Amino acid sequence: MGFQTPMYTLEKYLERTTTGEIQLPDFQRGYKWDEERVRQLLVTVLRGHPMGVVMLLETGNDQVRFKPRPVEGTQVKDKEPSFLLLDGQQRLTSLTQALTGAGIVHTKDSRGKLLDRKFFINVEAALADPDRVEESVISVPADGKLKANFNRDVVLDLSTTEAQYENGYFPVALLYNPNESFQWMMGYPDSTVSMQFHKTYVQPASQYQLPAIELDKETDKAAVATVFEKVNIGGLPLNVFELLTAVFAGDGSYYAKTGQDFRLNDDWLETKKFWEDYPVLTSVENTDFLQAITMLASLKKQQSATGEGRKGAVTAKREDVLRLTLDDYLEWRDPLRDAFVWASQFLADLHVFTARDIPYQKQLVPLAAIKVILGKDADLYSIKARLTRWYWSGVFGELYGSAIETRFARDLEQVPVWCKDETATVPRTVVDANFVESRLHSMRTRNSAAYKGVMALLMANNSKDWMENKTFGAVQYKDMNVDIHHIFPQAWCHKNGIDDEHRESIVNKTMLSARTNRVIGGVAPSNYVGKIERNAQISPEDLNALVRPHLVDPEAMRTDDFDAFFTARREALCQLVEGVIGKPVQRDISAGQGEEDSSHFDQEEM
Repeated sequence: MGFQTPMYTLEKYLERTTTGEIQLPDFQRGYKWDEERVRQLLVTVLRGHPMGVVMLLETGNDQVRFKPRPVEGTQVKDKEPSFLLLDGQQRLTSLTQALTGAGIVHTKDSRGKLLDRKFFINVEAALADPDRVEESVISVPADGKLKANFNRDVVLDLSTTEAQYENGYFPVALLYNPNESFQWMMGYPDSTVSMQFHKTYVQPASQYQLPAIELDKETDKAAVATVFEKVNIGGLPLNVFELLTAVFAGDGSYYAKTGQDFRLNDDWLETKKFWEDYPVLTSVENTDFLQAITMLASLKKQQSATGEGRKGAVTAKREDVLRLTLDDYLEWRDPLRDAFVWASQFLADLHVFTARDIPYQKQLVPLAAIKVILGKDADLYSIKARLTRWYWSGVFGELYGSAIETRFARDLEQVPVWCKDETATVPRTVVDANFVESRLHSMRTRNSAAYKGVMALLMANNSKDWMENKTFGAVQYKDMNVDIHHIFPQAWCHKNGIDDEHRESIVNKTMLSARTNRVIGGVAPSNYVGKIERNAQISPEDLNALVRPHLVDPEAMRTDDFDAFFTARREALCQLVEGVIGKPVQRDISAGQGEEDSSHFDQEEM
């Protein structure tokens, strides 16, 4: 990648945007400046103050063919640009609309209402005090008439040249139109004033310059993404999906075959529609989908590599996502769409029913990609058992909170092989997974992936609601408004001196319906079990049978023995986790101290 830093006059930029020599890459978001920001920008030009750097990318690189689109407000058609505007879109769009053609800017007011505005300078006010030129620049509706009294009265008419002379306002749109600007000045009633205005504002504006950074045609997509992010800190972050939208839209071979550009965003909307009956997939992002495709494409290339040369790596890194071709995308799109649906069913079998309850959203990426590799074999008993162990290892090892791209790649290389052959190398995720008893003390909110995992395991442990005797299936989960609730209520714990660590620990929580939680209230367990028995008309023995699958000792509840309850349930939860990760949970509570929460364990709440 090479670059240069030339200076160009604003007049030159306007010439290049209106002719299409400078256009926007299709990943750039739409124009969105309000009229006050446009007005302030024009004041900056009139004062001769700097407005920052414009960044341009030279076109002509066959490897980085972004779909271009003209600057909004221009009449450019079927023109191949020489440069794409990476930074400066809002500024150059504002200036192009305000300073060329009719000077109509398609903007909005401070409340977001769309407006068409034209800008004018009060000639005498601007000359009276150049330091207050800001106050002399105004905007009016596109018809040139400023109205009041519900648009019944015209309070300022600038719709004709004669009206502009009468009221003393110069059209900003003529600032870079020498011929019309000269004619306007010649017709102004006071030639001395007009000549002074030309000398003070029009002539200096013609010399106004903006610095540019021009990236040469050797710049690749990854560099474009990195550069754009660094210069666009004040805006919304650019992601790889938006960049690939432009790349795929510019795919010449697809256009030759179909007669139209490929619209990645429209295709993603079709994917989301395909998934609309699977609520667990609502939070899957377009970049997640692209990462999975990148891994599958890179794995295929690795496996097809021949000779003694080094095989390419399986990857999910951003820069490699940007190297995807449209052919790669189309090859893996449909299998991956189906694989995510399968992943939602896999999670349902594990009693994860909504996107909010998924321990790690990002773990769906390798899970779906692994399914594509395994195909129908993913549902075979032994293969699915090992795949389930890998999944829970990631959850309880809390391994997908950071540095996940490398883990994704290892998963795709190792897990399918191990699932089909138990004697193969055990996947790194399974090896890395460790869980300690004290972690149960510090798991207190859904911010923890393992917290969500424990609740799913409890629901899968043949547990039922204590009032309604319903299993926690997908339908019942929704109908009963199931959520996580305290077993020994908070109010009771406060009254009885139970500390925060024990009261808020996952050991003191379970899944219950909203109805059951209302019955429990804040009273002692010995009190609320009687209320449940009366309201549900259930015997103590039958209620005990409903409580035990939650790994709760009914006797400890009936005697309000928090310590006995907590110790027994903590041990039972350790054994539950051991069963799914296939290795011992270290018992480390001999000192009676729980491990504190840390950012290492927690992720953002879904």
